[in-house]
Amino acid sequence: MRYCVFGAGAVGGSVAAALTEAGFPTDTIARGAHLKAMRENGLQIKRAHEAQKTVRVQAFTGEEYNRTPDVVFVCVKAYSLDSAIDFLKRVAKPGCVVIPLLNIFTTGETLQRELPNLPVTDGCIYIAASVEAPGVLAQQGDIFRIVYGVRDRKDDCPVLHQIAENLKAAGITPVLTDHVRRDTLKKYAYTSPMASAGLYFDADAAAFQKPGEPRECFCALMREIAALAKAMGAEFDIDIVKTNLSILDALTPDASTSMQRDIRAGKSSEMDGLIFTPVRLGRKYGVPTPTYEKIAKHFGFSE
Repeated sequence: MRYCVFGAGAVGGSVAAALTEAGFPTDTIARGAHLKAMRENGLQIKRAHEAQKTVRVQAFTGEEYNRTPDVVFVCVKAYSLDSAIDFLKRVAKPGCVVIPLLNIFTTGETLQRELPNLPVTDGCIYIAASVEAPGVLAQQGDIFRIVYGVRDRKDDCPVLHQIAENLKAAGITPVLTDHVRRDTLKKYAYTSPMASAGLYFDADAAAFQKPGEPRECFCALMREIAALAKAMGAEFDIDIVKTNLSILDALTPDASTSMQRDIRAGKSSEMDGLIFTPVRLGRKYGVPTPTYEKIAKHFGFSE
């Protein structure tokens, strides 16, 4: 199968590099200085206590790409989703599987409405990585897991299982789940609280890896998402606080969220989907979200 990764930032670049190294035909869609650096020098991967390595990825602009992929991983930020939709409408052939790996819950449903003739899963990724410089990715921690699946079991197909085998061969832990709504909401129960608390306290992982107000805030936000999950009929089958604290505590102390990095750099951010959306969901389902309410109000939420 030919893979295409739309968006070669920290997430997409890491996925593309792993698949390429494993020998799977993989195309990467990027832009600007990042694209130029990848074309000239390859994608540089930096990990703590390991030698920096170079992966020669196939990199293109979205406009020039004219291949027909079998699988597309969508790895852009939520505010760039329209560009991914336009790209998929142009290049995706019938049967091309679309797997979104965004931070925002229900992205798969959004894509499916725009791409009714393509199989679109829900999905999420667990990885700690950042773009250190154009063409250079820094990866923190050992977790590298992709969770994906169809919303309706009748839409399951053999290619989804082949993707799982390929991901495993590429060193990525695949989780092809029958409960994708619950399991993507589990990831949101980490991403949203960590982004919200990280931005509120203007702190990286180190501040949350020890007892104190930041860690307690992170835990309170996770409990509010767990209450929402129960009200939405997607109750977690694990202790989400214990599970996510173990993920947090395994990170390097300087790890931060992509939303924090975007805001520090003066870029657009996913604040609406990561901080404001839980407040809206709480009101919709009658679930109190006082910690989210406090943080959302601090950042200008007034609905």
